Amino acid sequence: MTIREKLASIGIIPVIKINDAEKAVPLARALCAGGLPAAEVTFRTPAAAEAIRRIRAEVPAVCVCAGTVLNAETAERAVEAGAEAVISPGTNPAVVKWCLEMGVPVIPGCATPTEVEACMRMGLDFVKLFPAEVVGGVAMLKALSGPYSHMAFMPTGGVSPENAAAYLAQKNVVCCGGSWMVPEKLLESGDFAAIERLARAAAEIARQR
Repeated sequence: MTIREKLASIGIIPVIKINDAEKAVPLARALCAGGLPAAEVTFRTPAAAEAIRRIRAEVPAVCVCAGTVLNAETAERAVEAGAEAVISPGTNPAVVKWCLEMGVPVIPGCATPTEVEACMRMGLDFVKLFPAEVVGGVAMLKALSGPYSHMAFMPTGGVSPENAAAYLAQKNVVCCGGSWMVPEKLLESGDFAAIERLARAAAEIARQR
């Protein structure tokens, strides 16, 4: 199964900012138990690489991607830690080039048709729409589907329980990224039961697509 197929089968991908790698495994288990066996672990904290390493080692059922990858060096660290894919908020040709050369799935961020076409020129057909709500949300995806009918998207940024179903209903959407099921307050306090409940509610939205 390709990374795209894995993400499509899950539907909603939790976007995680983790400050303490000790919480990575119980968090991954909570997400998995809630029906979302995936995580985009963002490189916004020093704990990201270790969190990925621990999840891959102890909760192998979870599809672990690296997020907020801003340069090739971070991409390399992420893959060394065990990330199955590299996700970026924007399109950095150096990151894309490194990933393609290494055979690592890469999902760069796009906010405009120009950026979509830049990714097309690099041979990609699956990108992240970011920040999705700010750049037009569902209306933007519908507009892009005409000229770029072969392109698929992972909208992230402003996706919520209220609008996730509308995003997932779009034919050019593979999956959505969202952080609402892993609020920082619950993660910091270690309330993994509450995170599991939020994940289960999100998984139900994904199942209805």
